[in-house]
Amino acid sequence: MKKHWYTVIVIVIVLGLLGAACQSSPDQSGTALATDSTALAVSTDSIDTATGLIVDNALPIVVGNCTACHSAQLITQNRATREGWHSMIVWMQETQKLWDLGENEAVILDYLEKHYAPENIGRRRNLENIEWYDLGEIPS
Repeated sequence: MKKHWYTVIVIVIVLGLLGAACQSSPDQSGTALATDSTALAVSTDSIDTATGLIVDNALPIVVGNCTACHSAQLITQNRATREGWHSMIVWMQETQKLWDLGENEAVILDYLEKHYAPENIGRRRNLENIEWYDLGEIPS
């Protein structure tokens, strides 16, 4: 009887994992899926909750072309000028088999230049609301 329950539990776990894997698997054809802008989950602070990218009219094109090959985090963790983003696209086309983006290239570059350009931060912000204490004292 104990062995029967063990088998049932293992089957339930395996089916649960398979179901989760099927829901998160990419398109089997390997092509970029067309993305409807209404299908993108949007939070109140203009960040797409599904990808972490900034919401914009060009977001569906960026998601459809860029995240077909790599995570959106690869975009959000980088900053570049328009020329820098263009050179990354050319590199991906030459070495990673990225397809010709056609008219979408200008739209993608406009989006990246607008939202993921380098930020000029001269220095860190001043520390605020810090309760300082003498290192010789023990805070209470």
